[in-house]
Order: sequence, then structure tokens, then C-alpha cells
Amino acid sequence: MKLLLLLLLTVAMSVVVHSEDNPTLPSMALTTPPHPTPTEAKSRFALLDDVRLLANGLLQLGQSLREFVHKTKAQINDIFQKLNIFDHSFYQLSVVTSEIKEEEEELKRTTSYLKANNEEIRNLSLEINSKINSILIERAQLQSKVGSLEEKLKGLSQIMLPPEQIGEISTLKEVIEAQEKTITSLLNAVKEQHEQLDNQKHKIKNLEEKLNNDNFQDTMEKSMDSDPSSLDTFEYLTVNSTDLPTDCSELYDKGEMNSGVYVIKPNHSEAFNVYCEMTSDGGVTVIQRRLDGSMDFDQTWEKYEKGFGNFERDYWLGLQKLYSVSQQGAHLLRIDIEDWRDVKHWAEYRFSLDGSSAHYALHLSHVSGDMADALANVTGVRFSTKDTANDIQRNCPRHSTGGWWFDSCGETNLNGRYQWLRAKGRSMRRKGIHWKPSTGQSLSLKTTKISIRPAPAASDSLY
Repeated sequence: MKLLLLLLLTVAMSVVVHSEDNPTLPSMALTTPPHPTPTEAKSRFALLDDVRLLANGLLQLGQSLREFVHKTKAQINDIFQKLNIFDHSFYQLSVVTSEIKEEEEELKRTTSYLKANNEEIRNLSLEINSKINSILIERAQLQSKVGSLEEKLKGLSQIMLPPEQIGEISTLKEVIEAQEKTITSLLNAVKEQHEQLDNQKHKIKNLEEKLNNDNFQDTMEKSMDSDPSSLDTFEYLTVNSTDLPTDCSELYDKGEMNSGVYVIKPNHSEAFNVYCEMTSDGGVTVIQRRLDGSMDFDQTWEKYEKGFGNFERDYWLGLQKLYSVSQQGAHLLRIDIEDWRDVKHWAEYRFSLDGSSAHYALHLSHVSGDMADALANVTGVRFSTKDTANDIQRNCPRHSTGGWWFDSCGETNLNGRYQWLRAKGRSMRRKGIHWKPSTGQSLSLKTTKISIRPAPAASDSLY
């Protein structure tokens, strides 16, 4: 619009300047009759038509430029999002590559060190072998002396020996026994040296095989280039142990105080991995976490049932696992969020979950928190994804992205698209992660976390 006004002002100024530059206009105004001739009227109206035509063209040009600017802004936002994803992936790849290079250098240094030790051990082995040979020679000499002494003793056994000879014989026997013990200890030491030498040779051989394996580096790079969601972290585990905890709170009760990934086995379920967060209130099972957009949450129904992501970053545990944990008694569900101004909020609900036949319908009752309740209308709502729409309008996952308990489109969705910048515009906020209460301000979110823990004993009869 500013460009249009500028162009209209320029046209008007040009008309004024044209009238001032023509000195005959004032005199003509005095001499001509009051009514203009048809020729003059026609030329004047033609000039106004040109101005209207130019104004319409400028309006159309302004509208086109405006549409072009909006499209360009949207394309630039998409490019920035893709560049952020690429920068994050490239940073992770560079970090892992540097770690692999450091491990390879450490492996080379260890190999060279073991080779030097191997040479020293080999020299020691040769020296020990020479000593063993000399000991064996001395042993043979002693055995020959003992044999001769035994023959002498046999000859003297028939006569009385003087006390001096009896003492010499006793001393000689003690010397022989001491020599035997020394020889035995030396032989044991040699045996141990040979075993250590064999172990060192075996280690050196394994290290040389690793260094000479051309596919070692390629395998590591391929494993880093693979999609993290393709790992079997969220598969059920085949575990024979019957002493596994049923949830994270049981781990806490047994004395485990460190947060991390653990294996649990709820009642009537196979064992599986979960992330347990140990707090002052006990152990809680983290169901969902959004930190940096490293995982796309616009997944299928099968993925939302099974689970996906990375326990250390962004992930969804899985509806089947959430259902099996929630069936062990009354539970509390807690939601922690952080907006783009780094302000944190939380809310806690009593909840229960139906099974797969009921499409995992959610039942909630608000307990406490420091933010407006945005899930009041979610009670009894079934879960929906882009390929399995169970919501009332049957199209919310397509417009909002991600799987969620949709009551109506545009409402709260913690599994929406991660946006690295604060979303502007209603349509962009609706597709992103947001918290929208029925009354109050809608929050565009930077991080989210959903966790559950057993409800206190007084809450066991909530449902």
C-alpha cells in the first residue's frame, strides 16, 4: 500500500509541474470562454482514464506483491526448519565421528604398547627357559648324588654309623627337599608366565584383526546414518526372570535412586524398557517427552501403539505399554510444559485408560497444577492418528499433525509438529505443540513431558 500511495503522489506531482511549466495557461484562462471546447474536454477526461487505469494496475501489482511476500515467508520458514534439523543431525554425526576417531587412536596406542610388552615378555621367556635348563641340569646332578648316597646307605645299613655321618645325611636330605621345592615353584612360575604370554598374544591378535578390518569404520558410519527409530528399543523383551519390577515406583521402593532406562514387567504383560525418573515423591514412568524436535511425531497408529523415538531425547512409550501399566491400580498423570519464554507450568490428573478395543479412550479428572485446565473435554475421547481417525470430526490428525485424544480440531495437542521458532498465526499454532484451555491464553510450547505414578491409597477408588 505504501508503494501504491507513492506512485499516485508521483503522478499528481507530475501533473502539477506540467501546468506550472506551461506559461500560456494563465493567459489562456483569461481569453478563453468559460465553457471548454469539446476537444479540450475530451483530452482532460482521457488523462483521468489513464490515471484510473494506472491506479488499478498498481492495486493489482500491490496485491500480487503481497501474496508473493506471504508465500516467500512460508517457504523461508520451512527452509529454516529443515536447516535446523540438518544442523542438529550433522552435529550429532560429527560428535560421534570424533569419538570414533579418538577410540581408534586409543586402540592404536594400546596395540603399540602391547607389542612392546610382547617383546619384553618374549625376552623374559627366553631367559626363564635358559634358567629352567640349568635347573634341570642341577636337578639331574642332585638326583645322581642322591642315588650314590642311597647306595652308600644301603652298604652302611648293616653297620653302625657314627653320629657325624648321620648328621651329614640329615642335612643332605633337607638340602635335597629344599631344592625340590625351589624347582617346583620355578616350574609353576614358568607355567604362569607361559599362560600370560599366550593371553597377551591372543589380545594382540584380536587388536590387529580389528585394525585390519576395512569394514569397521564403514559399519560405524552406517549405524550412525540409520534412523534411530529403527532400533528395537520399544520391542517387548523375552526375559525369563520373575523378579522384575512392575513399574518405576517399585524400583524406587527397592532403593534405586538414579533416573534412567530400566526393564519392567507389569502384570499380564511382557517385559519392556521404560525411562524411570526418580523424584522426591518416588519413581515415575515417563510416557512422552519433547525436547528438540529430533523425532517426527506424525506417525501411524501402529507406531503409536508400539512406541517410537529415543529414550534420551524425544519419544512416545506406546499406548499398549501405557495401558498395561495403568491397569495395575489407580494412577496420577502429570504434564510438565515449557513455553518459548522459558516459563514452566504443570498439571496433574487422576486418570485411567481403556484398551485397544475402545481405541484407548482416556478418562481424566483434574487434581492440581499452576496452569489452566486444557483437557476438561478430553474425558472419554478416543485416540486418533493420521491413518486411524477416531475423533468426532474424523479429520483432526490431518489438520493438526500427530496422534492425540482429539475432541475438536485446534485444541490442545502435545504430539504436534515441533517448531523451532515461536509459531505465528492460528494455522501454524494448530499444527504445532500447544496447550489451549477453554478460557485463557493459548501457549505455544518448547518442551513437554507426560509421566504417570501410582495414586495415593486414598485415591484407589476414583473410577
